[in-house]
Amino acid sequence: MSILRPFLSRVIRHGRLTVIDPDGHAEHFGEPAPGFPEVAVRFTTRRAMRRVILDPRLGAAEAFMDGEMELTEGDIMTLIGLLRMNTPWDRGAKLRDKTWLGRRVEGVKTRLGSVNRRRRSRANVQHHYDIGNDLYRLFLDADMQYSCAYWPRADMTLDEAQAAKKAHIAAKLALKPGQRVLDIGCGWGGMAITLAKLEQVEVLGITLSDEQLALARQRAEAAGVAGRVRFELIDYRDLAAREPGRFDRIVSVGMFEHVGAPNYDVFFRACANLMTADGVMLLHSIGRFGKPGATDAFTRKYIFPGGYIPALSETLAASEKSRLIVTDVETLRLHYALTLRQWYARTLAHKAEIVAMMGERFFRMWTFYLAGATSAFESGGMGNYQIQFARSRHALPLTRDYMAEAEAKYREMGLA
Repeated sequence: MSILRPFLSRVIRHGRLTVIDPDGHAEHFGEPAPGFPEVAVRFTTRRAMRRVILDPRLGAAEAFMDGEMELTEGDIMTLIGLLRMNTPWDRGAKLRDKTWLGRRVEGVKTRLGSVNRRRRSRANVQHHYDIGNDLYRLFLDADMQYSCAYWPRADMTLDEAQAAKKAHIAAKLALKPGQRVLDIGCGWGGMAITLAKLEQVEVLGITLSDEQLALARQRAEAAGVAGRVRFELIDYRDLAAREPGRFDRIVSVGMFEHVGAPNYDVFFRACANLMTADGVMLLHSIGRFGKPGATDAFTRKYIFPGGYIPALSETLAASEKSRLIVTDVETLRLHYALTLRQWYARTLAHKAEIVAMMGERFFRMWTFYLAGATSAFESGGMGNYQIQFARSRHALPLTRDYMAEAEAKYREMGLA
């Protein structure tokens, strides 16, 4: 217990964490406080305790995945939430589990791991998205939107909030009949199909996932829009070389996190080249509050290899080099936290099916991932940005009124 005591004593001040070692000895950290949970953790091996102290995030994740760290009161969401609630980013607090040198090493590993040339990009996407559509069907909404939903009201269902997200984004695209739209990182096709239903536009969705491609094509056929919606397995860089200046509108939702900081200039140059002279782009991405940072070891190893969450400053600086004009920025502060809690609850509800499909260790890994992400959006330094870009200052109306008008119309249509 002595190896964990300094770290936990420093971090846990509000709420109560009870830690039980393999011999059954218990020690308490923190004091009960309103709004802060009480959690109890039992370590079954001393190796697990050493893993946590050597690398608190990755070590705790692997100890939990291997069953060497058990929650006897509360669950993994509660435990990670307690740690984050005691170190809120908004108040300047940090979960200091790395030395200065350790943070520098993490930064270097992030940059090297997110170079993401074409072959690496495809392998990284397949690592996460080609594990089987059946898994995603169990915890996503009916349209399989695997990105932050939009919650005008907190009492909405997940399906309603995801529909609201699509209407919100479509309104910012300022769509007109006959336009050609590109969806970069189209997922299972929900956004592309919705845009084609909302307006008489042609949409090309691109992905690097075989599983997503096959299902997206099936869904377009089933929705009766296959004549105006196509899907292709292609890297955005290759499409830019093949079809410059073709698209009136570009939408990209939840894909920019996979681009990697070393490729931001290339990404925005490709987008600018793909657009017509009066083209408009809407980029929806997880973003880092404050300054640039690094991807933690657990996420790099198990969840999104090659991924990196950018600071807003990094995103805008890269776009400026391609003379893309930032015409609108919206920060979605807590919307992803609400979304993730829905995904987490659905994952727990389908535990038996997921364990039968993927195994117990995977299930534990997945819940750790969702719990950690939730706490990052509730107390950590993560949010979501929707950034609208235009190639011409004349491409959009002078005021934002058109967004609200279009969004209201799309919501009333009930197609989003």
